[in-house]
Amino acid sequence: MVVNLEFIKAIVTAEEILILDPLQQEVLQFVDQLRLQLPHRSAYKTRGAVTGDVNDNETHASTGGHWLPVPEAMEGLQCELPFEFQALEIALEVVCSFLDKSVAELERDAYPVLDELARNVSTKNLEHVRSLKSNLTRLLARVQKVRDEIEHLLDDNEDMANLYLTRKWIQNQQLEALSGAAASNSITTTMPRLPRLGSNRSVSLVSSHNLDDDDVEDLEMLLEAYFMQLDGTRNKILSVREYIDDTEDYVNIQLDNQRNELIQLQLTLTIASFAISIETLVAGWFGMNIPYTWDHTDGVFNIFVGCITAGSVLIFLLILGYARWKKLLGS
Repeated sequence: MVVNLEFIKAIVTAEEILILDPLQQEVLQFVDQLRLQLPHRSAYKTRGAVTGDVNDNETHASTGGHWLPVPEAMEGLQCELPFEFQALEIALEVVCSFLDKSVAELERDAYPVLDELARNVSTKNLEHVRSLKSNLTRLLARVQKVRDEIEHLLDDNEDMANLYLTRKWIQNQQLEALSGAAASNSITTTMPRLPRLGSNRSVSLVSSHNLDDDDVEDLEMLLEAYFMQLDGTRNKILSVREYIDDTEDYVNIQLDNQRNELIQLQLTLTIASFAISIETLVAGWFGMNIPYTWDHTDGVFNIFVGCITAGSVLIFLLILGYARWKKLLGS
């Protein structure tokens, strides 16, 4: 079984697990969980043929020239899952915990930044939100990738059946034992000695799974549990993204409102400029060197300026009222 989940890259067999770069900071947590949750085994090399006796206190498993003794304390343990599924479960647990932690950190950083942007639209806050959206997109892609892989595996029973490595190994041992028994024309009891994973553990595995190639219920339940957990993590990310979208919509509404206010101000100033330009035009006409008879009349200047100013104000109010009537300006 090849496991490639985020930072965990490993090859799992029925008896051992090979981890790539086990000293990396992220992988160390996975290694520690393996040591804590899996039965402790100390391997030592044997020479010669793979043969041995099973006694009451200690049983052995052959792994390519290595004998793996099972401690006496594990003799009576009834394992619900085979070794490869225990390793897979620990890998999924570590990855899901890492993704949940990343989502929690994202939520902790996202909401204050978005609230600050809603209160004050500035370049600094917009830059923070842009960085936040980039991190959210990358995290969503990572969660979605692991979730899709589990979903793809759940949809294919044949692939799930192929992951039962211990069951296949027991079946191969049974076939070898039957072939050897047929060749020697002797009838022996081989079931307790076939798996060599430990007498009680072997019987538990054989009896619980019945060596049925189509029985994938245990793996299906395991994958469905972590699929639901990843689905919940994905929903958290989507809720944060939805909150970001809502904040962006609110900010856009604020900016549109400010833009509308600026347009209304510009329209009001344009109307005022038009009214003043009419007054300036009249003043320009009378400023020309054209002779007229009433230019020396006392008090005519004040009356003239007051009339053209009142006319300009009247024009301004008429155009402003028309703009409000057409709802070009707010009330």
